Amino acid sequence: MPVSIEAGAQHRHNYYDPQDFFTSNPETGEIRRRDGERVVAVSEDFIAALLAGTAQEVGEEAARAILYQTGYRWALKDMKTFQRNIEEEFGGTKLTDMHLAFVLETWWWPLTTQGWGGWKYDFSMKSQGIITIDLYDSVIARSLEQLGKPVCYWYAGLFAGLITHLTRRELNCIEIQCYASGHDVCRFMVGQDKRINAAAFWVEEGATAGEILNKLVG
Repeated sequence: MPVSIEAGAQHRHNYYDPQDFFTSNPETGEIRRRDGERVVAVSEDFIAALLAGTAQEVGEEAARAILYQTGYRWALKDMKTFQRNIEEEFGGTKLTDMHLAFVLETWWWPLTTQGWGGWKYDFSMKSQGIITIDLYDSVIARSLEQLGKPVCYWYAGLFAGLITHLTRRELNCIEIQCYASGHDVCRFMVGQDKRINAAAFWVEEGATAGEILNKLVG
């Protein structure tokens, strides 16, 4: 029998019990999120092997682009579903009329429950064309060795897709600090191409996240 969710719980947003996270059907082997999307449970070894296998097949540079685009397109698709569901739940209230912090936390919480980590966003530099996002416990960086360079390209694409959907402007994202480089938290910067390209140059030069942001907003 599938794991059941109590009646009337479909609109609860603060849930902590595994039975609130997913429904499972042992007969079919399916695991689904609360919104009906199908998910797969995998180990960190699987993630590491997937990343290594992709790089081996297409080369490291192409693998980065694939991971980034996968996160980006997933975010755009997921945000469309999320927007439809949350607007229906709140009686037709437009997503753009809701408090931004509420929208972001409501969207991210299911990802936290699935093991993608916690986050903290900073819009204080928005007027200067920069949004930063700190990611805690990146499942990708945690699955790899300390490589001394950013590795969370999927997350970068994910955050770019998220902010692109919310702002209706084509934006990109780059990881400027990574757990795989020995830091406690992964840090991402979202902005237009000009700023992202400049940040990419400084990352290659070995600048810290703080130095990069100071150069761009100073």
